[in-house]
Amino acid sequence: MREAIDILDARRRQVHTKGSQPFQLDCEKHSVAGSVSQRACVFCGSRVVLYPITDALHLVHGPIGCAAYTWDIRGAQSSGSQLHRMSFSTDLREKDVIYGGEKKCETALIELIGRYRPKAAFVYATCIVGLIGDDLEAVCRRVTAQTGVETIPVHSEGFAGSKKDGYTAACAALDRLVGSSESPPPDGPSINILGDFNIAGETWVIRDYYERMGVNVISTITGDGRVDDIRRAHHAQLNVVQCSGSMKGLARLMKQQYDIPFVHVSYFGLEDVSKALYDVAETFNDPAMMQRTKRLVRDEISGVMPRLRRYRDALQGKKAAVYTGGAFKAFSLVRSLRTLGVQTVIAGSQTGNPQDYQQLESLCDDGTVLLDDTNPLELAKFIDQTGADLLIGGVKERPIAYKLGVAFCDHNHERKRCLAGYEGMVNFANEVYSSVCSPVWSLSPRKQHALFVKRSIAPGPLVTADSGLPLNAKVPQCPTAATAPSPGSDSQACGVCQLKAHCSGLAAQETETA
Repeated sequence: MREAIDILDARRRQVHTKGSQPFQLDCEKHSVAGSVSQRACVFCGSRVVLYPITDALHLVHGPIGCAAYTWDIRGAQSSGSQLHRMSFSTDLREKDVIYGGEKKCETALIELIGRYRPKAAFVYATCIVGLIGDDLEAVCRRVTAQTGVETIPVHSEGFAGSKKDGYTAACAALDRLVGSSESPPPDGPSINILGDFNIAGETWVIRDYYERMGVNVISTITGDGRVDDIRRAHHAQLNVVQCSGSMKGLARLMKQQYDIPFVHVSYFGLEDVSKALYDVAETFNDPAMMQRTKRLVRDEISGVMPRLRRYRDALQGKKAAVYTGGAFKAFSLVRSLRTLGVQTVIAGSQTGNPQDYQQLESLCDDGTVLLDDTNPLELAKFIDQTGADLLIGGVKERPIAYKLGVAFCDHNHERKRCLAGYEGMVNFANEVYSSVCSPVWSLSPRKQHALFVKRSIAPGPLVTADSGLPLNAKVPQCPTAATAPSPGSDSQACGVCQLKAHCSGLAAQETETA
């Protein structure tokens, strides 16, 4: 029987344990005050979607901190221009708040466009811009007319919602580009890849799969994206959407305006990447393409399965917690972990919708804790309670894992290894194995005593060199003190926890001996 965990009353309906009661999980709500949500603002959401467009200029109209916080936030790789990696800001100050920042923004755009000659320019509105009422639409029209470079405002005032609303703002900005090219459509089956951001080269791997199937990729939106490719994206016969949270809005707009159908896919894990390729082949109803796809899948799986077996043998029976930005990642991670013999005991996301969580619940085992928009303290307590050996998340979750003495795997913007496709599954298995099976975790007091840590996630006290216990910590009672070394034993440490100076079980035994 698990111990009850204190949760803010306003958040109780955003936590569900599968099998405890009929499924019901509230989501798509504003973050609760005092919850320390891991979500980001509207501006951040739009920035991470548009940022990977490599040959566009990205100007943040706001305080310098907004541009600094989101610089290189995706780490998206480019096969050409590196302009997207340069962060530009209008650096609004107190004087600009009083008198307005339109002139400053216009001057900056004209100077930057003249210097870098981008294919297009995106101007991001921040909280300050929304408060002082700068007319970015008018500024962008004037700059476009003067320079001949299409300048697009992104209405991403940070206070207007959450990161998910930023995705909507980004899709609206992209919609202004789509369809603006007069180039003829390509011959043969063609697609757009939506919702992959080429963090570690995934877009190149995925594109290669489709080209081997005989499919022409018109544009990748937005990983390693090009403005001219996005302009002619309306010629595609199918939109293949991975990150549904960020790109479903654009796929729907293109369905309404150009009658382009779309399918949802994922490229993480053997099951999901194979299904993605088969779904695309089935959509085109081409027997020759289906044969090429079957051969591709067979060759790739036969190459990686022998390499995965040794990781599965080492990881069998381990437990993992998964907390992601978008829910689609969680689906694939649960399946991928199961392939490796790892049980998922916690699964959650920042931006999932009711359908996402219903699908996630159906994938998980009984007893799995499902979380929506959780906070560090909740997440830490559930990790501790479920005995998870691994936390998979992003940079914000990394300190939680390390402070608890739990292995961590980065599956977000900051990673440097490709985790998509078949080879990506091997990379993922290696990352999980290297972290979970590291000998460093055997030194964690959590492992030595199997104690549940009931404290907030804050910088801990100093640690002693001999035992690893905090200097000011309460002396723990060894759970099996009766098995402490007998009098006269050569060992001076407890036979269970291996601690010397602080184990109550050993201390009691020594007292009796004296």
